[in-house]
Amino acid sequence: MTTPVCTSASTVAAPARQTRPYPSFSSYVRARQPVLLRTARSLTANPSDAEDLLQTALAKTYVAWERIEDHRALDGYVRRALLNTRTSQWRKRKVDEFVCDELPEPEPVPGGDDPAERQALHDAMWRAIGKLPARQRAMVVLRYYEDLSEAQTAEVLGVSVGTVKSAVSRALGKLREDPELGLVR
Repeated sequence: MTTPVCTSASTVAAPARQTRPYPSFSSYVRARQPVLLRTARSLTANPSDAEDLLQTALAKTYVAWERIEDHRALDGYVRRALLNTRTSQWRKRKVDEFVCDELPEPEPVPGGDDPAERQALHDAMWRAIGKLPARQRAMVVLRYYEDLSEAQTAEVLGVSVGTVKSAVSRALGKLREDPELGLVR
């Protein structure tokens, strides 16, 4: 057990720690890692890069853990760290071209699961979601990409659970009728 460096700060912060939803950094990571990893994967094309990106963002969050007073804002803090880290990586990237006799082609995936078809479906889905009205789009993204419950989505958007249910139902109906998605099915 470590002793606090600043006793005045630790005595003031001690009651706040007892009411925090995540008593420790490791409990927060265990509870929220799947959702945060999905967010990281949406920022990178490679799953391994997404894991590295998440680890870097979590390391930055760990350093700031004691300074974060409102633990309800932890997801936002980590998402911002993910975005800032990815932006920094993108700015620092070094583009090298190497000449080779043959183009490197990935091995075909068994079972006919073509990565190009998956990417085409992914792109078509995002274009279709982009056509939705802003409120429905927000609800679909929160429910299915951020994996929030209907109650959590309603709380984030400041609406009732019934509004979330009906708006998501209408949005899914529009997505089912989208001609671009009909071609991919």
